[in-house]
Amino acid sequence: MAHGDRGIRGHHGRAARAAGPRAAARPGRRKDAGLTPVLRQSATASAPASIGNVGVGFDILGQAFDAARDVVTAVRDEKPGVRLMQVSGLVNSLPPEPEKNTALAAAQAVLEASGSPCGMRLSIVKGVPLSAGMGGSAASAVAGAAAANALLGEPFSVEELLPFALEGERVASDPPHWDNVMASLLGGLVLAAREEPALVQRLPVPEGITTVIFHPAAAVETRMARSILAAQVPLKLAVEHSRRVAAFVAGCATGDLELVRAGMQDLLVEPQREHLLPVLPAVKAAASAAGAVGASFSGSGPSVFAWALEADVDAVERAMAAAFANAGVEARAYRAPVSSEGVRILASDETLVAA
Repeated sequence: MAHGDRGIRGHHGRAARAAGPRAAARPGRRKDAGLTPVLRQSATASAPASIGNVGVGFDILGQAFDAARDVVTAVRDEKPGVRLMQVSGLVNSLPPEPEKNTALAAAQAVLEASGSPCGMRLSIVKGVPLSAGMGGSAASAVAGAAAANALLGEPFSVEELLPFALEGERVASDPPHWDNVMASLLGGLVLAAREEPALVQRLPVPEGITTVIFHPAAAVETRMARSILAAQVPLKLAVEHSRRVAAFVAGCATGDLELVRAGMQDLLVEPQREHLLPVLPAVKAAASAAGAVGASFSGSGPSVFAWALEADVDAVERAMAAAFANAGVEARAYRAPVSSEGVRILASDETLVAA
């Protein structure tokens, strides 16, 4: 069983909006204190796609998905502020304003909190589809925050980047999606136990689980997908939902696949969204018949994910592909282990300067 040993405690995520990211990140430690100053001219960070909710954990569970990543390069600039330099990958254009671009907004939040007078230009390579339920906006926000932080000499730890990445994600969704952001940042399976102050913990997962995602040729805007959800639910449904969340988390913690299976079927949110992808029941049934541990929408959809043991994953992927094909729906398959890595620094161009 993989151990969940990475977490965040005590940071005020929402304070980034009320008092600015500087207040949110005040616990940060300047890592370069006492060392020879390093002037970095550029830095590149990569952040993975993510699965929001992970079936039953609406807004509280997230999973990194390493089969697709966004890459952001930050280049030092004499002109103050943050500017967009280039966009490539799955798209060739994104809004150039920080208030409309999650990567720029996150980088700007880090820059302002650091107190650095420099500016920076960002290049973005989009590897995570947008409006796919794969955390595309969160991946850009996390990579933008990490690239800016690396360019500035890493004044903040990875964990301390959470409020800045959330500030970037707020551009795409207000309030921002903690599930996607925390998973893309920390990697693996992550639980948001509390938002104020932040209490986020990476969870252990059963050994040998692989995730398959199918991304149909369609787009679902998260705002729309949230707007159709009922504001209130019957008490009996709430109790059953709580039972399943508890079973899922307990199953992951103990490696008990029977508990995980019992918990992965969402009764609260997914039934209200099924009509957004009419083939969903058939895809889930096919995955289950092929041996999947569980299957559900990835985030708000339209992508669908399944957990499967290594011995079953090929059969599960084939079954899901056939279900989509039989319905005449084109879909692309991705695959990655549940224990996917979170954000990472790929490169930095450094120049030593006099102390």
